[in-house]
Amino acid sequence: MRVVVAGSSGLIGTALVAGLREAGHEVVRLVRRAPSAPDERGWDPPSGAIDEGALDGADAVVSLGGVGIADRPWSGARKQAIRDSRNVPTEVLATAVARAGVPAFVSGSAVGYYGDAGPDEIDESAPSGEGFLAEVCRDWEAATAPAADAGARVVRLRTGLVLSPAGGLLALMRPVWKAFLGARIGSGEQYMPWVSLDDEVAAIRFAVEHDALSGPVNVTGPTPVTNKVLTQTLASAVGRPAPLVVPAFAVSTVLGDMGREMLLFSQRAVPRALLGAGFTFRHTTLADALSAAVRA
Repeated sequence: MRVVVAGSSGLIGTALVAGLREAGHEVVRLVRRAPSAPDERGWDPPSGAIDEGALDGADAVVSLGGVGIADRPWSGARKQAIRDSRNVPTEVLATAVARAGVPAFVSGSAVGYYGDAGPDEIDESAPSGEGFLAEVCRDWEAATAPAADAGARVVRLRTGLVLSPAGGLLALMRPVWKAFLGARIGSGEQYMPWVSLDDEVAAIRFAVEHDALSGPVNVTGPTPVTNKVLTQTLASAVGRPAPLVVPAFAVSTVLGDMGREMLLFSQRAVPRALLGAGFTFRHTTLADALSAAVRA
């Protein structure tokens, strides 16, 4: 297949390009600078411009990317950047997919769509919740409409916390645990859906290759865990104790909405759509995924 990938330089995008090529697919990377390699084509989302012919012959377009949601405080300007860096590129690509007649559009989203869903298991049929991230995800997914309206198969990837030795959640947390500062957050009963980078990439490839998969897809490990279990499992994986507790009020006071939504909201999301379509996870437990990531 010929697959066009936007957001190919990030943690997931880099691994995805390698995985697609290993599977024998041809990959075209959209870049926001002057193209400097034969597999690159230029685009500029703010202006809506994409190089002529960039999507010619494409069997699928994958849209990833967006500025980080955890690396800076949520000021008004940062919130707008979080929105714009997702909505604008997605709508530009969805429109281009519609015009070029590309059969499939696989677009990023996140489990933040569900807001604070409590302890109950949630699959892709669950409604959207409240909060800034839920609003961002709703708009992000709505931006795929031009492709869907044109008849393209649209997959919306509601990704959980990605575990990788090269970045994502583990890169932020491992130094803290190594310094003996690992801690449970609040009650520790809030669910934190995780997924290994290997399975994230495999799931996106599966979405590209399987015509039966469409609509929202939870890209999360099949066994979501609470913050308490995540804390204990990570402590074991890095060989450090984690006796500390960060009170919920401290998270809210210091980090505000960002802390509440990212650390205290609960999303017990399960990958029902992937499993129902026949996808097989490489890492089925958090302990397995963390052990693999820490060893790498």
